Amino acid sequence: MQAQLPQRTLLSFALSVLFLSMARATRGCSNSSQQLLSQLQSQANITGDTRSLLEPYVRLQNLNPSTLREGCHRQPAAFPSEDALRALSKPHFLSTVYVTLGRVRHQLGTLRQQFVKTQDFPELERARQNTQGIRNNVYCLARLLHHPLETPEPTQAEPTRPSRPTTTTPSIFQAKIDSCRFLWGYHRFMGSVGRVLREWGDGSSRSRRHSPLRARRKGARRNRPSASSRSPAPRVQVPR
Repeated sequence: MQAQLPQRTLLSFALSVLFLSMARATRGCSNSSQQLLSQLQSQANITGDTRSLLEPYVRLQNLNPSTLREGCHRQPAAFPSEDALRALSKPHFLSTVYVTLGRVRHQLGTLRQQFVKTQDFPELERARQNTQGIRNNVYCLARLLHHPLETPEPTQAEPTRPSRPTTTTPSIFQAKIDSCRFLWGYHRFMGSVGRVLREWGDGSSRSRRHSPLRARRKGARRNRPSASSRSPAPRVQVPR
């Protein structure tokens, strides 16, 4: 009987494959929009998994009690809601994802200051590299679709409670909670991005299946006479 691999091992393997695809993305853009779209869907689905970043952070910062974990589940205003993303046009959506991930990468770099030894949290640096790889693929897809990446207007985020005044330096504990909320919002944002991209793929598949050219070709094949129904042409005798 084969032993099943632990979920963390499978996730680590998936992240390794994702990192290799990111490295390829930095070397140049693919010429296939379908390949880029499929790759972005996979990247968004993997990075949307809280086990890739949030769960290790919660364990390292001792935020395991349920009362503390519930405090993390609040959407930061920095991330647009899924409904707001779905309402955007494709150019505006790609620009929003590109700009948002740029801010995420910067915030992940700031988050490193909470750790004296960065080797204690290798998932953090891996997430920064993965984020940059996803941005590269978004850039490539936008260029391939002739959608220039522009700085988008702020999109409507989910309702959040008013933030506290920043006149005082937040406590270490509050900084941990804020970072936890940020990571939870990041995972949720990437999950939303993956679902919107999947709808793009489903729409393009339906359009190909129902395209007039495909219908004409299918009709031509249906109306083509079979070999058994073809009667031989009469021979013409040449007069002697």
